[in-house]
Amino acid sequence: MAGNGAAAVGGSPELEESYRVCEQEVARRLAPLRAISDMLPPEVRPYFHAVNGFASRSDRIADDADADAHEGDGEAHTVAGPAERGRRFARWRADTLAELAAGHSEHPLRRAFVDTVRRWELDPALIEEFLDATLADGARPPAVETHADLRRHLRGVAGTITELWAPLLGAQGPQAVGALSALGEACQLADILEDLPLDLAAGRCYLPQEDLRRLGLTVGDLGRHARRRDHRAALDGLVERQQAQMHRLLEQALPATWLAAPGCRPFLHTLLLGAQLQYDEVALVRSRVLTEGLTPLSSDGITPHRRDHPVSSEGAPAHVAVIMDGNRRWAEARRLPAQQGHQAGQRAALRLVNAALRLGIRHLSLYAFSTENWDRPPEELTALFDSLADGLTRSAEGLHALGVRIRWCGRRDRVDESLASSIALVESLTSNNGTLSLTVCVDYGGREELAAAARSLAAEAVAGGIRPEAIGPADLARHLYVPDLPDVDLLIRTSGEQRISNFLPWQLAYAELLFDPTPWPDYDLARLRGAVRAYAARERRFGAGVPAQSRQPRDDRPAAAAPAPTRPGEGCTSPRP
Repeated sequence: MAGNGAAAVGGSPELEESYRVCEQEVARRLAPLRAISDMLPPEVRPYFHAVNGFASRSDRIADDADADAHEGDGEAHTVAGPAERGRRFARWRADTLAELAAGHSEHPLRRAFVDTVRRWELDPALIEEFLDATLADGARPPAVETHADLRRHLRGVAGTITELWAPLLGAQGPQAVGALSALGEACQLADILEDLPLDLAAGRCYLPQEDLRRLGLTVGDLGRHARRRDHRAALDGLVERQQAQMHRLLEQALPATWLAAPGCRPFLHTLLLGAQLQYDEVALVRSRVLTEGLTPLSSDGITPHRRDHPVSSEGAPAHVAVIMDGNRRWAEARRLPAQQGHQAGQRAALRLVNAALRLGIRHLSLYAFSTENWDRPPEELTALFDSLADGLTRSAEGLHALGVRIRWCGRRDRVDESLASSIALVESLTSNNGTLSLTVCVDYGGREELAAAARSLAAEAVAGGIRPEAIGPADLARHLYVPDLPDVDLLIRTSGEQRISNFLPWQLAYAELLFDPTPWPDYDLARLRGAVRAYAARERRFGAGVPAQSRQPRDDRPAAAAPAPTRPGEGCTSPRP
């Protein structure tokens, strides 16, 4: 059977049990990967677990000679020395290759892996390359002289495995296969940075020696100098070079999210998002990665572990509003359909929420869809609404765990029913959260909002609830879509346009404006941090002679949840017409 994934695993009870063993291995050792694998079609998952279960067990045997012998027996065991580990792994390698050649195995885990290789006609050369690289990595401290050496290591221990995924995920052609390899390499580099303090303490260093020599450093210097301020700039530069390598890999990995089979794209989209979140974390901690590593993602694979305190909040604006412009132009520049731009924009939005949490921002408003966007082609509208609904649904639990409160600002009577339902459910789930208030503006137009508020206020006056001569700004504000939405401190618009496009005109009265040429899908934590620093450097007077910094600060805590609008036409809209 040539790997179309249509048939169930089937086979003997022993084979079915072997597939369960592989899934258990992935669940225990690669929990985030196991979690997001549920996005794959059911007929693909067992084989996916077989490949990754084999890779995980192989890696553990290279690190611990007893990993396979004691698996599941519940007994304590000691880690053997390098020579014994090398002998055990050499036997594991030889047995695996022999079984692949024979087409069957009696090993409780390899039985499923060999069956998967046979069914899907996976390339044995990739498996041999992986085993050789894993053996070399476990046998001796790494010898990474150049970035080319690092890339070979990443390719050998991780890129080979993700390239083996290609037939399972329907990714055909050299570009798709290369993108999968790059994605695996980027994830492996994130793992290296996550474990960097432990590796340095053990005398293992995967940072290229050419970078260390440029700074006049040795591996032994890194941890000690990382705690000294006089070396901070140089070590920041060292980490930035590794981050640049990760950025190149992530760019090369992008095509995987649209060159795989449609049913497998959400999985790859989510895996790429997880790697991008780790990339953003490197941008934030910089040289502290040498002593702190990276905070790993939660078990869902796309949510950072909750942190009680932000990395930085000094000078941060309380409320940042963003016009997320450039999805279509980003896609057009890559000769892709607009749908792919919206998918990339969805990743950027989730990255921005995480960045806001890390930088101490309390309110974030995103312009997702405007009243003027209805004139777009129907197929693009469908793709956009599907992307928004899918993003909210998949990220809801993770954002809830991080203390994010999500609200809808915009009309609620015209958008796709699935999107309206998704937003309403997420609003209800997160209504009591207070770490960050995230306002998603969908089907929003500022003039329409003000007109609706004026109509409501006029009706109140006609009913005798208020005297016309007594009407003030606060009375109009009571009738806005989200009455307690605070004034915007900083407005950011991406992709180079310099206008506010009918976005939150009431709340933008005294906002600082920043226009960034970066297309929205490429906007990341480093760019938001730069915007926050630019904001902090400005002197805000609000028309008075006394700088805003000298005035009484307002309470910028997220306000209590407002009741959902019930009038037709209440709500918010989106970016550029």
